[in-house]
Amino acid sequence: MTNAVIECIVSRSAAKYYDPAATLSDDQIRELVRIGTTAPTSFHLQNWRFIAVRTPEAKARLSPIAWNQPAITDAAVTFIVCGQLVETSVIPQRLAPLVEAGVMPAAMVPEWEIPARNLYMAYPQRRRDEAVRTASFGAAAMIYAARSLGLGSTPMIGFDADAVHREFGLAEDEVPVLLLSIGAERPGNWPQKPRRPVADVLDLV
Repeated sequence: MTNAVIECIVSRSAAKYYDPAATLSDDQIRELVRIGTTAPTSFHLQNWRFIAVRTPEAKARLSPIAWNQPAITDAAVTFIVCGQLVETSVIPQRLAPLVEAGVMPAAMVPEWEIPARNLYMAYPQRRRDEAVRTASFGAAAMIYAARSLGLGSTPMIGFDADAVHREFGLAEDEVPVLLLSIGAERPGNWPQKPRRPVADVLDLV
């Protein structure tokens, strides 16, 4: 029996070559981000932001501070995937829709906010680690969504983070975790590369 979701995951590979004439509409870009934001986040913080670099002018601003990687200019869009340093005071606001929808009782909200505050707020590294995790989960969901839609994707860490921060006006609490190019592929991209054997990376205990 085949499983379309699993096949999408195991057949994905990072695209190198994109059709520079192909575009994505703003609605298609919004849908990719909507799917990305269904990924899990700690305490439902949803501490992420996505900057969709899609115009020639914006691509020209990003390219020189991202090692002039061809995907920046050739792919339909490159997302600057930002994680936000954990701020637990927003938890009641983030959980309000769950309470309103009857998913979570209101009395449970402080049961989430208080332990989250104790876990993160006195620990800067934990706050940053969670920002990176959150952004990475969201980007991964977008990668597989793109694959399912017949689009290529390229996650990239080759960029000047400080320059991206300045050029695109990131907030002080935002970390540019990765760039994610998405668009229609052109011929020449490699298939999924062989991975290390499961026996080398799994311990059953």
